[in-house]
Amino acid sequence: MNRFIIGQASEIEEKRARVVRILDTEIAIFKLTGGELRAIENLCPHKNGKLSEGIVCDHHVYCPLHDWKIDLNDGLVQAPDEGCVKSYHVEVEETTGNIILYVESKEPTRAS
Repeated sequence: MNRFIIGQASEIEEKRARVVRILDTEIAIFKLTGGELRAIENLCPHKNGKLSEGIVCDHHVYCPLHDWKIDLNDGLVQAPDEGCVKSYHVEVEETTGNIILYVESKEPTRAS
C-alpha cells in the first residue's frame, strides 16, 4: 500500500472536491459536510463523467452528465443504475492537517 500526502484538509471546501493523479489514476477527494473526507476514482462508470464536478449531497455524489448517484463511502452506484467506482482510504493527520491517501501498488510482488 502506497501512502501519499496530497495537501491540507483546509484547502478543500465542504461539498467540494480536489482531483489528484496518482499511479495513472485520477482520484477525486471529497469533503463532506462536517469535514470527513472520501476518495473515489474520478470517472463515472456510465459515460466517464468527471465525478469531481458533480453535486455532493450527504455521502453521495451525482454525476454531472446523467445524474447517476454514487456512494462516496464505497463507490457503489445506487439503484436503479448499476456499477461501481474504486474507492480509496483517506485520512487527515491530526497534528499537521495533511491529507493522506492510500493507494494499492500496481507493481507485481516478487515471490521470496
